[in-house]
This record gives sequence, C-alpha cells and structure tokens, in this order.
Amino acid sequence: MIAIGLEGSANKLGVGIISHPPKGGPAQILANIRHTFVSPPGEGFLPKDTAKHHRTWVVQLVKQALKEAGVGIRDIDCVCYTKGPGMGAPLQSVAVAARMLAMLWGKELVGVNHCVGHIEMGREITGAQNPVVLYVSGGNTQVIAYAEQRYRIFGEALDIAVGNCLDRFARTLGIPNDPAPGYNIEQLAKKGKHLLDLPYAVKGMDCSFSGILASIDLLAASLRPPNPPRLDPDTGEPITAADLCFSLQETVFSMLVEITERAMAHVGASQVLIVGGVGCNERLQDMMALMARDRGGSVYATDER
Repeated sequence: MIAIGLEGSANKLGVGIISHPPKGGPAQILANIRHTFVSPPGEGFLPKDTAKHHRTWVVQLVKQALKEAGVGIRDIDCVCYTKGPGMGAPLQSVAVAARMLAMLWGKELVGVNHCVGHIEMGREITGAQNPVVLYVSGGNTQVIAYAEQRYRIFGEALDIAVGNCLDRFARTLGIPNDPAPGYNIEQLAKKGKHLLDLPYAVKGMDCSFSGILASIDLLAASLRPPNPPRLDPDTGEPITAADLCFSLQETVFSMLVEITERAMAHVGASQVLIVGGVGCNERLQDMMALMARDRGGSVYATDER
C-alpha cells in the first residue's frame, strides 16, 4: 500500500509518500518534502498568514513528492492528512487540499491524529517497541505511554508548551525565525558558559514553563543598554544572550528528563522515544540518553529538521 500524507498543523507544510510492504516489514519513505512559513525576527506566525502559505505551496509540494517518489496517481492507495490538534486555519487549508485530491483521484481519505501520528511515525522509523514517549513541540508537551489498549498521558505542561517557551524567548532576543527559532536558540546555547538560576517548576508528573519564561525575559531586559553589564557572581564575567539560552535549555530540559524518568519507573519501561519539533534538539537527546543509560535503558529520537 502506498499512502500520500499532508501535514500542516503549524508553520511547516509537509507532503510525504510512504510504501507499506504487502507482507509486512518496515515502511519505506519514498518522499518527504517540506516548506516552512518564516515570519520576521521578533514575530510569531499568525494563523491567517500560515494558512495562505500552505494554500500557495501545497500543489507544488504534492507534484514534487510524486516526482521524487517515482509514483503516479494510480499507485496511490489513500490520501492522509492531519486532522488535529493544531492551528485551525492552517489545518483547514491542508484538509481542504487533501479532500480535493481524494475526490479528484478517487482515493480513500484518512484523517490522522497529530499526536498519534508523531508517535507511530517515531516507532516505525526507530524500531522502538513499547517506549515511554516524550512529545515536545511548539504546541505540545506530554509524557505518554501505551497502557490498556490506548495511549495515556502521564504528565504534561500545565500552561505553555516547552517549544512555545523557547520560541517566545527567541522573539524576546530578536533571534531570526529561519530555519526555526528553537534551532537558533540551540546553536546560541552551545556558546553559553554561565548557568543562571531560573525557576524549576515540576509538580508531580506535570511541569510549568510560563514562570521560567517571565523570569528569563526580565533577565534579558536587564542586559539591554543603557543598563550596566550583568556579571556572573562566580567568575565576574559578563552575562550574554548565549548564557541565557544555555540556562533556559538546561533548566527546561532537566524538568522534561525528570518527569520522563518518573513515567518510566511507573510503567516499568526501559525505552524513551522523543518526538516533536523540540525532540530534534541534540542537548535534550544527550540529557535523556544519560538518564536512560543510568537506568539500563535506551533513547530513540526522530523528526528530521
């Protein structure tokens, strides 16, 4: 079976084509084409602008995916699309495009849950068997495990998602959104040397990021002229934007590792699967790997940039 899938729940539009062997076995990715709506530095992406971007590019990406996969319309068995959750206007644009293709081509239309899609894609690609899943993106922060015939949420963010926290701090610093604000935060954090004290808000299996964001926004404001340089109390060196990014990452990722480890202990799991856009972050993967190794477990990560 060959399926074409359209994803447009946020600012990245994706068209993928996957082949499932008739007698089982791992799926083969025939095409994975993406195009991202990039807003100006210091700004987020508005639903109406993102939806317009998706409508503009979806036909071109579908044609490009078919060409890259080397398949024709007759070879496609079904048309899949992200049904939600996500941003309403972009989701609607892609859903309309998927329904149009299904009707024109006479193919079955399959709506996919965004969260389950991330998890199942990660399991298929990495080969993880029964992992605890850390789903971290711009709109979601959840620790999930499969129990009693369904996915169950063991912990989640109580306010904003961790990706939203990173993205909004990128706006505070005026960091470019190309290729992604979270990626640029990650690169800047690699240059940081001083770990600043930030709120650490873990409440049982849940966590909170809004207070951390408010705190580091104040620190960022204190570094701007005409304020005098803020010095590290231990070294006497000036605090930089890179130090802020480093401190933010270390703090929020430590929180995610803690609640993930607690879920692993609760369900008796030895594997962790990290999915979602923030799951691309190499520092998060490294921190999670250290925790899993101490427990005799392993970490799997997916979601190419």
